[in-house]
Amino acid sequence: MTPALSYCVVNTNGREHLLRCLEAIRATHPAAVEHEVLVLDNASDDGSVEAAREWLSADGREMPVRLIESERRLGKAENDSRLLGEAKAPLCLLLNEDSELRPGAAAALVAALQDDPRAAAAGARLLAPGGTSQPCAWRLPGLATLFAGALFLHRLVTVQSRGERTREVGWVQSSAMLVRREAAEAIGFLDPAFFVYSDETDFCKRLRDAGWEVLFVPAAEAVHHEQLATDRTAGSRRVVEFHRGRDRYLRKHHPRLAPLARPLAALPYLLRAAAALVLPGHDPRWYLLHARQAIWPERAEGLREAAERFNR
Repeated sequence: MTPALSYCVVNTNGREHLLRCLEAIRATHPAAVEHEVLVLDNASDDGSVEAAREWLSADGREMPVRLIESERRLGKAENDSRLLGEAKAPLCLLLNEDSELRPGAAAALVAALQDDPRAAAAGARLLAPGGTSQPCAWRLPGLATLFAGALFLHRLVTVQSRGERTREVGWVQSSAMLVRREAAEAIGFLDPAFFVYSDETDFCKRLRDAGWEVLFVPAAEAVHHEQLATDRTAGSRRVVEFHRGRDRYLRKHHPRLAPLARPLAALPYLLRAAAALVLPGHDPRWYLLHARQAIWPERAEGLREAAERFNR
């Protein structure tokens, strides 16, 4: 029987997170919905695949899971596109390995797309491990959001993940994003030029340009551990990739704004760096790194180079 829902999980050295992600899928999946689970392991070297196989073989944990082992470490956009291409269901729930669905999340996301045939993507409300809501839906980047960020008005102007009703937004985070596969296929899936960061921004922008809607569904909740954001060993590379992605998005969709965007993006980090000189517990070097990469996004090595070195 053809599944109605495909869970699409990308894992990169997140063994324990992956096991919790799979357990959350098993525990929260709506029983009436035929489904499959696709796990793409991104050339992990922490025993993720072996641990997943052992978990799946345990009594009472039978799930229709297909493990796909990548021989090379690739970017998030490219891996998500591969899963969308291989999925059999018309609706595909993209998940990071460090995302745990809460009860009713998948059902709420599926209902949102079924109730609105104009919608091609629906994002869940993301929660920190302590249960507080994280910003996870935003206006698409443009002149207004650039100035809002420079004036420390980002949360007021740009963040759209508020309220308790399903609403149309600019873009949602792909940590827990349900996608209508036919719409994704029609626009060529995600752009592999984005290694990670801004890949889902670009994806939602192209969906909207093609006439589709993007929804934020607060009734669907997922705990997001933000493994990448909390891994300080990859911190500087993560900062490089973050600013690269933002700069690439603007050069692709708003080329005239790109030169202005760099100093505007750097300004709040420079002000934070100055404040960090007198505030305890703040490292001005961290903010200066952000400012430098905002102005020169291609200057240093990012996660892409780390993956290329790993593949060699």
